[in-house]
Amino acid sequence: MQILSFALALAAAGFAAAAPSPVATAMPDKVIQARAPLATNPFSGKSFYANEFYASEVHSAASVIAATDSALAAKASKVADIGTFMWIDTIAKIPTIKEHLSKVPSGSVMGLVVYDLPDRDCAALASNGELHNTDGGLARYKTEYIDGFREALLAYPDVSVVLVIEPDSLPNLITNIDESRCKAAEAGYMEGTVYALKQLNLPNVAMYLDAGHGGWLGWDENLKPGAAIFGKVYKDAGSPSQVRGLAINVANWNAFDLNPGEFEDAADAKYNSAQDEKRYAHLLAPQLESAGFPAHFIMDTGRNAVQGLREEWGNWCNIKGTGFGVRPTTSTGDSLFDAFVWIKPGGESDGTSDSSADRYDANCGKSDSDKPAPQAGQWFQSYFETLVKNAKPSL
Repeated sequence: MQILSFALALAAAGFAAAAPSPVATAMPDKVIQARAPLATNPFSGKSFYANEFYASEVHSAASVIAATDSALAAKASKVADIGTFMWIDTIAKIPTIKEHLSKVPSGSVMGLVVYDLPDRDCAALASNGELHNTDGGLARYKTEYIDGFREALLAYPDVSVVLVIEPDSLPNLITNIDESRCKAAEAGYMEGTVYALKQLNLPNVAMYLDAGHGGWLGWDENLKPGAAIFGKVYKDAGSPSQVRGLAINVANWNAFDLNPGEFEDAADAKYNSAQDEKRYAHLLAPQLESAGFPAHFIMDTGRNAVQGLREEWGNWCNIKGTGFGVRPTTSTGDSLFDAFVWIKPGGESDGTSDSSADRYDANCGKSDSDKPAPQAGQWFQSYFETLVKNAKPSL
């Protein structure tokens, strides 16, 4: 999903404004008027809802384990009760949102990932999506995906929902804009993200834009341009009141607080002081404030229990030997962080290791990637078992 580009950044003025799409005929804006940014931690006082889809995957996996290791199966089964985000990564999944929202109990919050921009994952191949700018993808994203998403949320106004908006999209415009696919996707990313922020700006919703991780946008030359692009889409969307901040370390492996950091002894570490996600947030926060963007964070701790496994900081695919990390909680010990959450469902693959397969990305063939791995999003049984075995704290 993620490509690391060392010391490559755009100047703040280098973002091309998203050109209006001549073919998009989306619903008229019926958004909540912008007001002061969301002042309350949306997770405060609520439990993290464990969605039934992921729970069913976990229970099936635990049944397989039970045939040979009852103790490990018992640990694995506990994962089904841990609140984990659900990824809505195709238009076909939009009708399922209402079904899941209908089952969220009072006092809980459901996490959903908005993930279907046209030409998504422009700097990698493993998670390429269904929509493309060259064949009306932006219009479909608006009318079939985002408008459908909004309709589902409107149907359950009393259910608290947290949305993570489009992992990897805006970070790719910072570090990978020189790649032709990312340059071609830029206008669609910007316009699509703005549209999503407007349409999903509902009273029961809190939104966090994806901001990569410290090994991506934490480089000295990337911090200011990163804050600038977040500020731009936020303002272009009318400063939506329900945008709370940024999601970091999504589907990644970085530690929250580790000194020295995993790559702190690297030759180029002097160009990146964001050697863990806590330092990344504290370096980015003042830049965000200058750009007029709310500086609050959530961090994905779903698979970061074990450090020192990667050969390079930019390696992102099915890293060998890791484990489930800190359970979802608002007890972060840091006022910038609203919560530690599980955004990537542990056990779902990052990408296939089959070099002959469609959507094969070379990152998934690296020596620190577990193999054989199925396509992105498909269940990876042996990997799930490793996550359970190496969980910290233990399950």
